[in-house]
Amino acid sequence: MTSNKFAGSLDYKAILKPYLKNWKWFVLSAIIALILGFLVIRYSTPKYAIQAKIQILGDDTSSSELAAFQDLQMFTTVGGEVQDEIQVMGSRTNIIEVIKKLGLNKRIIALGDIRNSDLYESPPFRVSFLAPDSIVHFTNQELFITLKTDTHFEYALEEDSPVESLAFGKKFTSPAGDIIITPNNMSLESLRGNKYKVTISPITAVAEKYQKKIFISVVEDNSQIISIALEDAIPQRGKDIINNLISNYNENAVEDKKAIADRTSDFINDRISEIYGSLSNVDQSAEDFMAGRGIANIATQTNVNLNMGAASQKELQNASVQLDIASSMQNIVENQEGYELLPANVGLADPSIVSTTARYNELALERKRLLESSNEKNPIIVNLDQQLEGLKRSMQSSLNSVTNNLGLQVNSLSDQLSRINSRIYSAPRNERALRDISRQQETTESLYLYLLQKREESQITFASAAPKSKVIDNAYLANKDPVSPKVPIILFAFLILGFVVPFSGIYAKELLDNKIHNKISLEKLTGNIPVLAELPRIAKKENNLVKTNERTVLAESLRILRTNLDYVLKPKRDSTLKGNIIFVTSSVPGEGKTLVASNLAMIFANTNKKVLLIGADIRNPKIYQFYSGKNVDKLGRSTRNKNNLGLTDFLVDKELEIRNIISPMLAHEQMVDVVYSGKIPPNPAELLMGERMSDLFSSVREKYDYIIVDTAPVMVVSDTLLISSYADQTLYVTRAGMTELKVIEFPLKLHKEGKLKGLSFIVNDVKDSNLGYGGKYGYGYGKSIKKWWKF
Repeated sequence: MTSNKFAGSLDYKAILKPYLKNWKWFVLSAIIALILGFLVIRYSTPKYAIQAKIQILGDDTSSSELAAFQDLQMFTTVGGEVQDEIQVMGSRTNIIEVIKKLGLNKRIIALGDIRNSDLYESPPFRVSFLAPDSIVHFTNQELFITLKTDTHFEYALEEDSPVESLAFGKKFTSPAGDIIITPNNMSLESLRGNKYKVTISPITAVAEKYQKKIFISVVEDNSQIISIALEDAIPQRGKDIINNLISNYNENAVEDKKAIADRTSDFINDRISEIYGSLSNVDQSAEDFMAGRGIANIATQTNVNLNMGAASQKELQNASVQLDIASSMQNIVENQEGYELLPANVGLADPSIVSTTARYNELALERKRLLESSNEKNPIIVNLDQQLEGLKRSMQSSLNSVTNNLGLQVNSLSDQLSRINSRIYSAPRNERALRDISRQQETTESLYLYLLQKREESQITFASAAPKSKVIDNAYLANKDPVSPKVPIILFAFLILGFVVPFSGIYAKELLDNKIHNKISLEKLTGNIPVLAELPRIAKKENNLVKTNERTVLAESLRILRTNLDYVLKPKRDSTLKGNIIFVTSSVPGEGKTLVASNLAMIFANTNKKVLLIGADIRNPKIYQFYSGKNVDKLGRSTRNKNNLGLTDFLVDKELEIRNIISPMLAHEQMVDVVYSGKIPPNPAELLMGERMSDLFSSVREKYDYIIVDTAPVMVVSDTLLISSYADQTLYVTRAGMTELKVIEFPLKLHKEGKLKGLSFIVNDVKDSNLGYGGKYGYGYGKSIKKWWKF
């Protein structure tokens, strides 16, 4: 029950093992990433947050001292919505004016080895252009200046181009026109040899850059307070930009109000001049009438006629005044060429005409400002022209309607007044004539006084023109620490990158890995077929054959292999056959089967067993490499293998006996009998299929406890399969990092088909870090190994 539970669960330890095993790479990568992060922070240009706050003021609060004149309807808010004012303040035109005022299209940059510094407050020299602003403002040019002495400098148009030496104050020519460079009232001795770059950029390009960087927003919903924020590398430059942006916005608002007041005053003065002449004529007529007839006083008409006449006369006067003003306004609108400002607050009672006039003046002012930096073909100006034409048509329609209505009203009141006068005309002729003159005099005088009042109101408006905003906080440094680069975020990002890089490499390696690496990875594929042992990787300088009582990792792993092999061979020991025939094979050459076979013979010999090692790989024999030279001493026996005969000699020559091909060896104090492969035959498969092979195994089984047979690779040739029936156990050797996982399907298929008897696996050449199960605790139990930190 427990085993099934663990078999079905996800092995997190196995998943994490490749990453934990390579923890040093994670540490190294993290350290390198943090160093890179510090370098980025060190050599990045810091930016600081600059902020300011203003309050948008409506016209009703812009001049509290004029509260008594609110009934005159003079102070109408034009575009008073906060969002509209935000758009006006952050407009391209407004920012262009700020750029011009501060000269931000001209920069002096100190060139450094790694990072350049922008000089704003105190540059070592000044650059003066003799060309008109219209040329400089649209120039894109760079100059490279090198300070030589207090009086001379070198300049070049490109960084690596030839330089020319000039004295300060001397004019020289550039693509941007004539330029004069003068020192900025400071000693240049300490700056000798320093290099600078002077850049001249188009005003519009600089304005568009800052328009994207300036953020204007409402502090809270339904609030009149707005916040202006800017991030800049030079705090003082950011403060100057925001302060000048607010100042320029207020100045434009004041100029707009004064322009409307001037236009209104001019209109009223023209009307006063005309009416003054009419009033003088009426006064002269009354004087002449009374003097010619000797009239000193006229009796008062009856109360009824006077009251009715006075009421009708007052209504007629009001209607006449409104008709006269509407007619004058109509003439101005109809005769206007272009889009000039219209008189505002002239006294018309119609609110739609007043609001339309205010909107018309607002658009006309905006069109005028845009024309200063553009032309009439600009899509924005064309759109404004269309809106102005629509407003003008609407105003003409409204004035026509008002004029017609007022005309009808005047006619109606005149008729009514005529009926009243018909009753009054029964009075003496002189009294009637004088009253006519008086009425005309009163009408003209009332209009005259009304226009005088409006002129005073217009002058008050002109004198009290106030900004649209109140500064709550001038531009200030929001935080003494730079907002960019953000140190914690950058370091955290680089740290994450430092972990991601090795993680990605290991993940990709594991994802693409199709090789066997240790016993654990092989057991996942073999199922019920046992993996008897895993042999560690050995260095080239180490001995290939294990020695007696050796306690190396290889020796201990071979002892584990011997123990496990005895365990799987135990069930057949009760049979009549004495010796155990063990085949050692692999998929392809180079996987270590000969190493395993040779050392397995040595490890069995350590237990005082009689062991015979047969080199059955007659196509590519390798046994001689292990049992030759300094590794072994041949035991001289006159009756055995005098001529170094081998297996192929026995299979070919039927006269040879088995004892003639056995070579007794003393390898590291261990006695091992070896049968070499012999000469390489032309027909190895046919030799292995012969009866002599059967005779060999039948004979040696009776004389030896273990017969270790080094056979040919099964995926390359069929030699091993031809003799596999003689084996009691087949050890299939795989090599870590070389044998592919899909290759294991081949021996498993052969075992299922009965072609490989007693199949079991061995993993060879396993790295120390990949040794599974007990291997990771060390095979050299009891052997003292000094740690690397203990010298």
